[in-house]
Amino acid sequence: MGEFKPPLPQGAGYAIVLGLGAVFAGMMVLTTYLLKRYQKEIITAEEFSTAGRSVKTGLVAAAVVSSWIWCSTLLTSSTKEYADGIFGGYAYAAGACFQIIAFAILAIKTKQMAPNAHTYLELVRTRYGRIGHGCYLFYAIATNILVTSMLLTSGSAVFSDLTGMNTIASCFLLPVGVVVYTLFGGIKATFLTDYLHTCVIIVIVLIFAFKVYATSDVLGSPGKVYDLVREAAKRHPVDGNYQGEYMTMTSKSAGILLIINLIGNFGTVFLDNGYWNKAISASPAASLKAYAIGGLAWFAVPSLISLTMGLACIAVETSPNFPTYPDPLTSFQANSGLVLPAAAITILGKGGAVASLLMIFMAVTSAMSAELIAVSSVFTYDIYREYIDPRASGKKLIYTSHFACIFFGLAMSGFSVGLYYGGISMGYIYEMMGIIISSAVLPVVLTLCSKDMNLIAAVVSPILGTGLAIMSWLVCTKSLYKELTVDTTFMDYPMLTGNLVALFSPAIFIPILTYVFKPQNFDWERFKDISRVDETEELVQADPDIKLCDADISDEEQPGETNSFISDNRKK
Repeated sequence: MGEFKPPLPQGAGYAIVLGLGAVFAGMMVLTTYLLKRYQKEIITAEEFSTAGRSVKTGLVAAAVVSSWIWCSTLLTSSTKEYADGIFGGYAYAAGACFQIIAFAILAIKTKQMAPNAHTYLELVRTRYGRIGHGCYLFYAIATNILVTSMLLTSGSAVFSDLTGMNTIASCFLLPVGVVVYTLFGGIKATFLTDYLHTCVIIVIVLIFAFKVYATSDVLGSPGKVYDLVREAAKRHPVDGNYQGEYMTMTSKSAGILLIINLIGNFGTVFLDNGYWNKAISASPAASLKAYAIGGLAWFAVPSLISLTMGLACIAVETSPNFPTYPDPLTSFQANSGLVLPAAAITILGKGGAVASLLMIFMAVTSAMSAELIAVSSVFTYDIYREYIDPRASGKKLIYTSHFACIFFGLAMSGFSVGLYYGGISMGYIYEMMGIIISSAVLPVVLTLCSKDMNLIAAVVSPILGTGLAIMSWLVCTKSLYKELTVDTTFMDYPMLTGNLVALFSPAIFIPILTYVFKPQNFDWERFKDISRVDETEELVQADPDIKLCDADISDEEQPGETNSFISDNRKK
């Protein structure tokens, strides 16, 4: 078996993690200071989590794309192309694109029915009380934990493989810069940095594409890539593909991935408060366009990177410059995310390794920033404000948001280290997420779209669904492979079974429970009772010259007008 030796020194890994992290943190601190100094903006609790509720279409779309570009977007899509052929990469992209576009429906309804909300859990609490709130609080936090742990485990693994950097160190250092700039800028920081991160990732993707298909001395044309991939299929035909070919859209494994992707990613979008944060922060006119544009724009990223680097890795595996020459990548190495770096190193040398590291760093930090804001909003408005201090001032709430960001960053670093020692890979978490969380997707949708679903149906159906999904997953594994291990539970059919049961079982439970325990007939106007935070104390403390009247902080105030009103008041 060919060993994958790090092409870069450890210093390169630490330079990117600490150096670029410090650059982004410094940029955000400076931006926050300039906005406060010249635009008279004050980072209040509301501003920290909602950015004035007036962000325009372009920034929201860029943030959606950036938040949805995980390490798996770049690495798993390329791995699936490498393992299953051209249908593998397409299955990944197509399976994770529709959810973002579909979420636009919930984004619009949230802006219409609950203009003062901070999280979707506030809507659940208003409709179903504390019992329902506690149930969905678990699913929201579980989603954030699974997504963040996947980001850190995959990111640290790539940095370790390419630079020899200590995996434990990268797990703890990767979040540092993100936590700092999120603390200073709140969700506005994520919008601004997401835009820059997305630009960098897309530029590197295009460099790879033009190099592989136009200018490379190793490949350099679509025809040469095609011929080399066809030759590779003769050396090691793909099991389950038409005639063992890579160049086919008939692939059993890729078809299963498409279904798992479609099912599992409903949970990671609809239950991740980060996407609700962006919907709440958007101006009412921007929500639909931003999510539709963001979903379609994101589709191009995994489609192109997998078609480029997945096929390139197959094509160059016999090149003397290939990292594991004369052997191809093992399935373990491929599932660890080394397909893209291996192809980049073979074609571009050390420059390809640096470009790969930059992409992964951008993907980890931008997506993790959204997770930090999501968790801080949930902790601040759904735990602290609801159960600890209902009369908390805006000043207390912003301190609580800061505490949540720091605590979550540290906790997830530790959790990711545990996953590393447990041998749990990025691909395993990615496919298993749907089994754990997808049972709550349909109830969350119906919370906003059906007035009939009652408390019993809302609480019991996701719990039953998750229990049945885990049971189906493990029973299928045991019956097919006779033992329960990480490898056997990661096989296609058990994962497919668990994901299908998780998403669709509530469609059976909800109508039955709603009929048996009577429809709720919920009054949608109650969502308008959700209130904003009284920020009088922190606004006056920030600038004693501000003159406030009741209209400044009333619930009827139009979204995004608080800071501009204050600025106008000062001029008068």
